[in-house]
Amino acid sequence: MEQRISLITLAVRDLARATAFYERLGWRRALKGAEGVTFFQWGGLGLSLYPVEDQARDANLPAEAMTPPAGVVLAYNVRREEEVDAVMAEAEAAGAEILRPAGKAFWGGRYGFFRDPEGHCWEVAWNPGFPLDEAGKLTIPE
Repeated sequence: MEQRISLITLAVRDLARATAFYERLGWRRALKGAEGVTFFQWGGLGLSLYPVEDQARDANLPAEAMTPPAGVVLAYNVRREEEVDAVMAEAEAAGAEILRPAGKAFWGGRYGFFRDPEGHCWEVAWNPGFPLDEAGKLTIPE
């Protein structure tokens, strides 16, 4: 198996609400004609929003197994330290719950956490040791 993730799917209780939240963040939908699912393109990675009941059925799991897992955090890294506060403010204005306001990190960067309206946890971080290229691709040093 090659080392990569191609698509991240977030199981959501309210597809319209979840879609509207990410669109308020300025994200543009892909494959707009798809019914019952929303897609966003992130460079070489995709994000899909998919109803909990449908995801549970597809995975052969009970619906309660598809609620946002407490141990999974999606990260949005930024190029400059001051962008952390700006992105956190955008998320809050779009309807996110701020879990940890932006602040200095013990590892030398700046970060904060929010939860989207469906309960998925996001970290917004500036990490001087993990630079982003012009396209937003993260580089983790060897």
